[in-house]
Amino acid sequence: MSKKASLLISATVGVLLSGCVGNMPEYQTSEGTMIVFKTPTMRYADQGFVSTASSETKVEIYSSGQSVMRLRITPSQVCVTNMACMSKKEFNQKVLGNANYPETLIENIFKGEPIFGMEGMNQSDHSFRQHIQKSGMDINYIRTPKRIEFSDTITGTKIKVITTE
Repeated sequence: MSKKASLLISATVGVLLSGCVGNMPEYQTSEGTMIVFKTPTMRYADQGFVSTASSETKVEIYSSGQSVMRLRITPSQVCVTNMACMSKKEFNQKVLGNANYPETLIENIFKGEPIFGMEGMNQSDHSFRQHIQKSGMDINYIRTPKRIEFSDTITGTKIKVITTE
């Protein structure tokens, strides 16, 4: 192999590796949780972590010490274990079962933030509850200091995050 070819291969490998490493965000928080993630296409319930950074949220569910599901939510897309990355609208349709959900829905749920622009919201101290009924959705969403619960009785989607730390 020529010296030029060797340098080209080394440079290509270096760029590829540094590109992967350079895109990893620094997570500010990572909470141990019990996560239930039941949608029309997926069912998981086990221990996991919800990690947040300024630019993304990562959700990992483990069973017997092995990662069984990972969501990576960025400003423009959602990446799911064993599925291609997809737009948030596509994720809402394919995974959550309703393309009419706001694109920020999954991120807001895992961050414990209000959904649908605070529609139907009742707030008290450090908790809130939202009930949203629209065409194709009947949502109950509850946030307390140790618990997040989202359910849509129309699609059958349920997401629970219970802090264990």
